[in-house]
Amino acid sequence: MSLRCRPRVAALGAVALAVLGTSASAVPVPVLPLPVPLAGDCLSTGPVQRYVVLFASGTSPADAAAEIADACGTTVDYHPAIGVAVASAADPSFGSDIGADRAYSAGGEGLAPGALPVPDPVVSAPARADVHTRGTTARDVVAADRTAEQWDMALIRARAASEVERGDPDVVVGVLDSGVDPDHPDLVDALDRSRSASCLSGRADPAPWAWAPSGTTHGTHVAGTIAAADDGRGITGVAPGVRIASVRVVDDDRYIYPEYAVCGFMWAAEQGMRVTNSSFFVDPWLFTCADAPGQAVAHEAVRRAVSWATRAGVLNVAAVGNEGADLANPVRDDRSPDNARRPQPRPVDDGCDVLPAELPGVVAVAAVGAERVRSGYSSYGRGVVDVAAPGGDVAQDPEVSSSGCVLSTVPGGYAYACGTSMATPHAAGVAALLASPRPRADPAELANLLTRTADPLPCPPRGDDPACTGDGSAFYGRGLVDALTAVTR
Repeated sequence: MSLRCRPRVAALGAVALAVLGTSASAVPVPVLPLPVPLAGDCLSTGPVQRYVVLFASGTSPADAAAEIADACGTTVDYHPAIGVAVASAADPSFGSDIGADRAYSAGGEGLAPGALPVPDPVVSAPARADVHTRGTTARDVVAADRTAEQWDMALIRARAASEVERGDPDVVVGVLDSGVDPDHPDLVDALDRSRSASCLSGRADPAPWAWAPSGTTHGTHVAGTIAAADDGRGITGVAPGVRIASVRVVDDDRYIYPEYAVCGFMWAAEQGMRVTNSSFFVDPWLFTCADAPGQAVAHEAVRRAVSWATRAGVLNVAAVGNEGADLANPVRDDRSPDNARRPQPRPVDDGCDVLPAELPGVVAVAAVGAERVRSGYSSYGRGVVDVAAPGGDVAQDPEVSSSGCVLSTVPGGYAYACGTSMATPHAAGVAALLASPRPRADPAELANLLTRTADPLPCPPRGDDPACTGDGSAFYGRGLVDALTAVTR
């Protein structure tokens, strides 16, 4: 059945269209007089926007593409296994014609009147975790052994664990992030180029130029914590024997939109990865509400992709975020949509989730500093946090470092960074160690082992942090990940 019930016209001379990937900053083409009909009764008066579109289970690719075309859109990709498509359209009515309960454009939030996107004034979006950084230069990339500065690895006993289990190269960890430097000497042997891809078009692109980093060090920093080589120079990762894949889901404006995340999780499943690391939350909502218009579509699309990846054998590990929020009892969101100039504070409740950390089957990771106490920025929540790991805290400065943050690889060298983004790859690395001698273990088994072998942590001394009560699980879940216990118990 056709969705068209009214004439379609386009402005005379309106030929400029925004390219895919820039919808957040595109300027709508002005409507000029003397409209003329377009072929197919479709308008092209707006910028090209990307959408995630939900379909019923069992919808064929042909039927999905036909419905998208009938609404004046183009299918970018379709995942029949989960009934989720990525579409693009310049017609401003595309979303409403498909249905607000089925189509959503995250980039379109930044095109609302007065919603000109601006950079995050506190922390850049993919590295919302990078609350403090201090780096080195390209000349330092061949520097001497710097593992003595890795207080984080000592905290989880990673060096001792490596004497028992270094990780199996058949285990691949997908680094869903901003790209991994393919030439860094600490990563070059670990990087599986054949399983790397960019998801920034909404469709997996394995071209090396597409998945390499182009604007942020974040993904390379995360990758080093997981699998940097134990070669006597630079740093050493938690699991130096495993492989990593660069799955780029962070665009040049530093956003992680739902279509990127869906593509990333589906690609990880298709490529047979055992673990993924998601040191991000899905934009443009800090809390994506399952019962809110538009957000519900994004929530369901990402949920389906994560669920499919889990069923395919992928253990997904994700950061809880750096807002210091109680995710078990959220009440207010001050920063969403984060691609708008002036996000309006809004009430939220426990039907609103930080994605993907709060989705079923995902291991949610909080951060601690060198003193094994919750990092001041780390979000928390009883029943939400599964484990904690070293993310750093400038207020908990270890003797081996002047920053209190985590040292890892960046393009051209090394740098310190703090955040739950830094904590999460420690947990993913331990999960990869657990997966190495267990080729048939499913994600639930690996998650169970990861949490059971964690070192329980109590609440801070009474009065230091009144948000923590009881056994400390609201801050630390089952405890601090412990690589040595994981490989020996």
